[in-house]
Amino acid sequence: MIFYKPIGIIHSPFKALTDMPIQPVGASEVKGEIEIFPEFAEGLKDLEGFSHIYIMYHFHQNKVARLTVKPFLDNNERGLFATRAPCRPNPIGLSLVRLISVEGNHLLIENIDALDGTPLLDIKPYVPGFESPEEVRTGWLDKKAIDARKHRSDHRFMQGTSLRDKE
Repeated sequence: MIFYKPIGIIHSPFKALTDMPIQPVGASEVKGEIEIFPEFAEGLKDLEGFSHIYIMYHFHQNKVARLTVKPFLDNNERGLFATRAPCRPNPIGLSLVRLISVEGNHLLIENIDALDGTPLLDIKPYVPGFESPEEVRTGWLDKKAIDARKHRSDHRFMQGTSLRDKE
């Protein structure tokens, strides 16, 4: 069994799962705050030198896990792992956000697309030189990714049968 201990809490203006951005690109200039628990605050040393960070978090309101989904940007059934849908067997989210400042154990961030109160699992600095592939394919999202800027979430991942219910 694998257990993760949250290192903090994400605070955002999004109080409900519906009508929130589906990706950070749709949350342009939306500010939020990450509260790091005091026992992990020492790990923030030197983070202020980075403009962007990846945040990994637990989809704590996820009630379903499915292997095929109709993603927000499409009406066709797709394999879960070819999407960024939240209804995952391991409900872990990932967002690239802009780091505005580090103040004690609080991070002021921008472009946050997570629900208020979301447990934070980890932070990693974004380093373009580490992850800039030369040739990128985006599969079925090739012509749809631009829609993520204006698309908002709905109820589609709040209903259905959980994979855990089938076990």
